[in-house]
Amino acid sequence: MIRKCIKPLLLLFPLLFLGCGVYLNQPMRTANARIGEETPTSRLLQQLPVPQEKIVTAVYKFRDQTGQYKPTETGAGWSTAVTQGATSILIRSLEESGWFIPIERENVANLLNERKIIRSSRAQFQQGENDQLLPPLLFAGIILEGGIISYDANILTGGAGLRYFGTGGSGQYRQDRVTVYLRAISTSSGKILKTVYTSKTILSQAVDVGVFRFVRLKRLLEFETGITYNEPSEMAVTGAIEKAVQMLVLEGIMENLWRTGATAADSSRAVNAYLREKEEMMHTDLVNRNYTSRRKKFFAGTALSAMYYQGDLPDPQLKGGWSGTMGWQVNRRIGAALEFGQCALGTEDYFDEQISHFGLSAKFLLLPYESITPYLHLGVGGITRNISGRFDFSDQLFAQVYYGAGMELLLNPYLGLNLAVDHHTMFTDRLDEVEQGKYNDFYWQARLGVHIYFGRDFDQPADLFF
Repeated sequence: MIRKCIKPLLLLFPLLFLGCGVYLNQPMRTANARIGEETPTSRLLQQLPVPQEKIVTAVYKFRDQTGQYKPTETGAGWSTAVTQGATSILIRSLEESGWFIPIERENVANLLNERKIIRSSRAQFQQGENDQLLPPLLFAGIILEGGIISYDANILTGGAGLRYFGTGGSGQYRQDRVTVYLRAISTSSGKILKTVYTSKTILSQAVDVGVFRFVRLKRLLEFETGITYNEPSEMAVTGAIEKAVQMLVLEGIMENLWRTGATAADSSRAVNAYLREKEEMMHTDLVNRNYTSRRKKFFAGTALSAMYYQGDLPDPQLKGGWSGTMGWQVNRRIGAALEFGQCALGTEDYFDEQISHFGLSAKFLLLPYESITPYLHLGVGGITRNISGRFDFSDQLFAQVYYGAGMELLLNPYLGLNLAVDHHTMFTDRLDEVEQGKYNDFYWQARLGVHIYFGRDFDQPADLFF
């Protein structure tokens, strides 16, 4: 009985490691108050070049403009999807950047009322003496406006699971997205100096495993465990706002809206890093997949191949050979290639021929911007028997059409590994010199090889939605 219980648990053991970082750190007791967590974007604010002079900045209201309620499995709840305290997050981000002097404007009525109380108290207790005036309030050089303008739920969802005889597990994930706009306005002219836009995805994951099976008559084993992780939406909003502040500072430096007190080398280093990031974002979609072209315009390759004859004769055998390819990428998804190869087709007793084959094919990459992509291909060509030698092409030429699918793994921009399977259909039934039945001869081909890419890159921008 113990062995029967251990076996399903061992099958589940690898699944537990999918979330072991959380699973092995379960909270067993209450925790003390702690300093608030920093986001990865906080370091970007600390790495900004120092300003020549800090900018006095007012933030009246940085609001949640989405009107979005928190999504649940049964619909929407009454809680808002994002924090309503984005003004406080923005003010702290301005302080952390070292570029701004934030002044109180969100609750300025409270501030003015308190100043009235101070003046009234002084007037009451300092009668006949020199009244001590309150210093004037600071006025802002710029006003920051904007807000959280979008919260998109379930932009990407997925999962996988496996269960066998009551033993198995599953995993699910979901991504939401929050979007922030921030603009700087000159108080002297009302001109909008700069507008920036950032976004941040919010990840939710769930992993569960379980066993439900009878290990003996009237003995039922049941085991369940699971882990759920939800990225805090407040941390996502904080990260997006901090990124917006960093962008605003660097964009202002680039357009001479404000000056930096750092050396020219430090300023240019920060600006160049930001420009590289902007260039990368031109080829990145909303789930952070990079759409930079990975392949050059031309390619050549060679492969080991295996042929499996299917015709009128019985007992077909698997035969080996080789093939070579020379081609070009018409665009990022479609390529064309000339192919030539030599192999053998045969059966156990009745048919064994050395053959040469060639063709012109088109290849369609399903995921052209990924390092691993499946592809489909279709081609037309010919095949001939090599009677007296490997390079004897004097025998009859048979036309064929072939199609198939494959997988390519790019090791780097110049080298890729390919695995493909093709189905070749002849336009005749005389390849094996036997005409029988109503179907023409055909064969299968499997190829394992390499592609070498060379030439220049594609200059046109990538289409992120195709």
